[in-house]
Amino acid sequence: MKRHLIFSAVALLAGQPLLADVVSAATDTPSPKTETASAIKSVHSITIRNVVIGEGAPKIAVPTTGSTAAQVLDQARQVGSNKDADIIEYRIDYLDFAYDANEVAKLGKQVAEAVHGKPVILTFRTGAEGGPKPIKDEDYGNLYSALIEAGFADLLDVEMFRDEKVVKRLVDEAHKAGVKVIMSNHDFHKTPPTEEMVSRLRRQQELGADVLKIAVMPHDPGDVLKLEDATWQMRSRYTDRPLMTMSMASPGVISRLSGEVFGQSITVGKIGQASAPGQVDVKELRAVLDTIHESVQGN
Repeated sequence: MKRHLIFSAVALLAGQPLLADVVSAATDTPSPKTETASAIKSVHSITIRNVVIGEGAPKIAVPTTGSTAAQVLDQARQVGSNKDADIIEYRIDYLDFAYDANEVAKLGKQVAEAVHGKPVILTFRTGAEGGPKPIKDEDYGNLYSALIEAGFADLLDVEMFRDEKVVKRLVDEAHKAGVKVIMSNHDFHKTPPTEEMVSRLRRQQELGADVLKIAVMPHDPGDVLKLEDATWQMRSRYTDRPLMTMSMASPGVISRLSGEVFGQSITVGKIGQASAPGQVDVKELRAVLDTIHESVQGN
């Protein structure tokens, strides 16, 4: 079944101009006739430790899903020893002690050591955007401020629809500490119109994000094409910053595989338990990404 997935993805992407025509026809926003794969903007890459985000095939981030320190450290060691995983996403919202900054920071430093130099994304996915725990905007900001100061994170996931004052403060604090910001938006219920997704990603850029992220839920393959079209519009018209875009669940799995064609720089895979519907095991994901990268490069 996994092998079938790989070859299906490669077959779908073998004719990039044809796929671009399908995307254009399936959305309300027509693509300019002059746009081709060669028109893609050069990405302003970000180098974190030994990982270059925005160069080559999309990098694979693997989230932790453990609720205890022991579970998270076990997952971190697996990510650290897995050659197909590039980045670990330390999902603190799953932790039993998620609101305790001291305990979260203590574990965060251990996670950073366990992954042997791979970049660490710090994430509290709020209940409002699909996470398991609620948190008030003020508490969200204060928790993140304390964790930025702790100094173990390389990237900070900041949800764009939190209180704007809190968002701007966190972006400023992160940048002063040398931490890059992934600004994110998640919709676990639907796929917004293409123009709305583009608007949200552009707003993330205005707010100072280093990586622009949106994840949406499709109801049919047309919704997946909307997400891919939004990604392509951002890359070809509006930004040179790394993009992290995905359509979730089974219909959206192709968006996790085909990102390089449309301008995506980071995707999410799993080792064991998934943190969101539609994630693919890192080994299978790497095989597809490498195959598509070779094709895109003309090899």
